Amino acid sequence: MPQFDLPLSELENYRPDVREPQYFDEFWKQTLAQAREAGSEVMVADAGWNLPQVSIRDVIFPGYGGHPIRGWYVRPRGVSEPLPCIVQVAGYGGGRGHALEHTFWASAGFAHFYMDTRGQGSGWGNGGHTPDPAGTGPSTAGFMTRGIEDPVEYFYRRVYTDAVRAVDAARSLSGVDGSRVFFAGISQGGGIALAVAGLAEGLAGVMADVPFLAHFERAVAITDEAPYSEIVTYLSVHRGERSRVFETLSYFDAVNHAKRATAPLLSSVALRDLVCPPSTGYAAFNWYGAHAAQAPAKHMEVWHDNGHEGGAVHQLARQLQFVRSVLN
Repeated sequence: MPQFDLPLSELENYRPDVREPQYFDEFWKQTLAQAREAGSEVMVADAGWNLPQVSIRDVIFPGYGGHPIRGWYVRPRGVSEPLPCIVQVAGYGGGRGHALEHTFWASAGFAHFYMDTRGQGSGWGNGGHTPDPAGTGPSTAGFMTRGIEDPVEYFYRRVYTDAVRAVDAARSLSGVDGSRVFFAGISQGGGIALAVAGLAEGLAGVMADVPFLAHFERAVAITDEAPYSEIVTYLSVHRGERSRVFETLSYFDAVNHAKRATAPLLSSVALRDLVCPPSTGYAAFNWYGAHAAQAPAKHMEVWHDNGHEGGAVHQLARQLQFVRSVLN
């Protein structure tokens, strides 16, 4: 596919006005407070894989509404001191997958906590194990329009809250240095990472690759690829609901959350990405840390000739460098 979005020189300065609701901060403060009041017990069990170099544990922690969320906790064996931890979440439709998929960060000397995504985990990869017990109103196929009539009921209110609670859970785990927790994700996970950057305090760093869930109004205007196309399909049926829909989405726009971030950021875009157009990723990147008392360090990795796969393992290598540089 061609490079269809703005030229790179314009992307680097692209800082659009993005719809932001008046009660954004109050909404999220109340949401997270309610979630923390709903439960705090974190349950940990051996996952049953007797690997000589890596320990894998099965975790259940309370997310939105106290709902049980699954995760894998992986760390190197034979290390007694608390370690920096990378908390991670999957892309759209994915779940926590198989435990044996998540040994890279432990092999590099870090703790790693991979959270499941409620209601997802059956679109690709090796599955998920967390249901979403909350029902919603009419929606298109997929997850983008579940509860889109009201931010209180929207699917991503639950998912973003789960992700913040995953950070809380990781900090409570034996063997984790709670002052050195990073959050990482690709695509949907990248958008969630940017949301967590604005919602969770004291993160050591954030890694948001080819992020989804950013600058919704531009995304649906310039791409017809799923998952953004789910919103277009919904609006094509629910005529007259456009303003209401984008008002809901404004509470979840990664751009608005990125403004409130304070941790160092490594992000990436791919200039041929039709799924998450580069201008939407740059909108979040260029606004990142705008509300911070001191602007956080940030870097954008650009993959000129790639689509939504982005840098793949090459970006993972860059992440390892980033984490080490932040810690040093």
